[in-house]
Amino acid sequence: MGTEVRNEEAECPTCRLDEEFLRRRSRPAYEEGTARIRIVDLFCGCGGMTLGAAEGARRLGMASEVALAVDNDPDAVRVFRANFPTGRVIESDVCNLFEGQLGSPPTQKERRLATEIGPVDLLLSGAPCQGHSDLNNHTRRRDPRNRLYLQAARAVQVLKPSFILLENVPAVQHDSTGVIDATRNALEACDYVPACRVINLGDLGIPQTRKRHFLLAARPGLGNPEMLLAFTSSCAGHLPRSVWWAIGDLEDAEPGTMLDTPSAPSPDNVKRIRWLFEKNVWDLPNDQRPPCHHGNHSYRSMYGRLWWDRPAQTITTGFGSMGQGRYVHPSRPRTLTPHEAARLQTFPDFFNFEAVRSRSALARLVGNAVPPLATLQLVARLLANLNRRDSST
Repeated sequence: MGTEVRNEEAECPTCRLDEEFLRRRSRPAYEEGTARIRIVDLFCGCGGMTLGAAEGARRLGMASEVALAVDNDPDAVRVFRANFPTGRVIESDVCNLFEGQLGSPPTQKERRLATEIGPVDLLLSGAPCQGHSDLNNHTRRRDPRNRLYLQAARAVQVLKPSFILLENVPAVQHDSTGVIDATRNALEACDYVPACRVINLGDLGIPQTRKRHFLLAARPGLGNPEMLLAFTSSCAGHLPRSVWWAIGDLEDAEPGTMLDTPSAPSPDNVKRIRWLFEKNVWDLPNDQRPPCHHGNHSYRSMYGRLWWDRPAQTITTGFGSMGQGRYVHPSRPRTLTPHEAARLQTFPDFFNFEAVRSRSALARLVGNAVPPLATLQLVARLLANLNRRDSST
C-alpha cells in the first residue's frame, strides 16, 4: 500500500468530508433545509443520481424533494422508495409517461402529469447505456435503446425544469441517429443553454478509472453550463482516489448478509485466485487463464487483482466474477463484495439495499448506477453558482 497516497487523502478536507459521507450509517434529513429543490429523475435506477443531488443540496443547506422518479425495474423502484420514502416513485417505462413526439405540443396525458408534478428545479436522466457501450459488439451505435436518451428532451418540453443533467457512456456521442445533437437542438429550441463534456470521474472523486459523458443545460441567466462542466477538483493534487480510501475499512467485514458476502467462485477460479496470492502478483498470465485467453488478447485486467493505492477499474454488474474484470480483492483471496462495489460506486453505508431480493439484482443495481459523488459535485457546483448569482442581485 502506498502510504503517501493514504496520507494525502487523509489530509485533504474534501476527501475527509466525502469519506465521512461514505461511512455514515444514519441517513441525513434531506427533506429539511432553508430552501428546497424539486427533482425529477428519469431512468432513476436505485437512486444514485438523486442521492448525489440531494447530498449536494444538503451541503449548501438546502432541502430536496423527489417530485418524480421513474424506472421500469421493480427491484430498482423498491430500493429507491426505501431510500426516498416521501418521493413520488413510479414503476413504468418513461416513454409511457412522456408519450408525445419531440417538438409537438404536450398531450393531454402529459399536461395532466405536469400539473400533478408542479415546478421542477432539476431534471436528471441516466438513460440505459448498454446500446452505446463499447462492450456491445452487436448493435452498438444503432441499438433502438439509444433513442431513450431523447426522452429527457421530451420531458423537458413538458415539465420545463430550470436545470437538466444527463449522463451516459462516452460512446453516446457516436450514436448513428445523432441523439446528442437532436437533444441539444431540442433544448435550444426551448430556450435552454446546453453544454456537453466527457469527464474522467476520478476528477469528481470517484475511485475508479471511468469516463462518462454529461450534458448540462440551464435556462438563460441561471449559470454557464460550459464553465460548470469545465473545472478542476478541489483535491486534484492527489487524485485519483484509491481503492483503500473507499474500502480499506471493510477488509475484514463479517460476511453476515448478502451485502457483505462475496460470490462463490468456480473451482478453476479458486485456483486462479490462490495463484495470484501465492505468487504475490496482480495480473494472471495467459497460461493460468482459460484457453480462449492463451493467445494475444487485450483483456489484461480480467482475472486481475486490485491495487490498494490505485483506483479500481470501472465497476460493472460483473464485479463478483474475476472473469469479468479486475475484481479480486487487494489483500483477501476473494472477489469484491456488493458492499465494497457499492462503496467504490460511492454509495454510503446508510443507503438501504435491503429491498433487493437476489444477488443478481443487487449486482445489477450497483453496477448500473451513476456514482452519487459524481452528481453531487456537478449539482453542488450548479447550486453554489446559482446562490452567488442570487446574492448579488
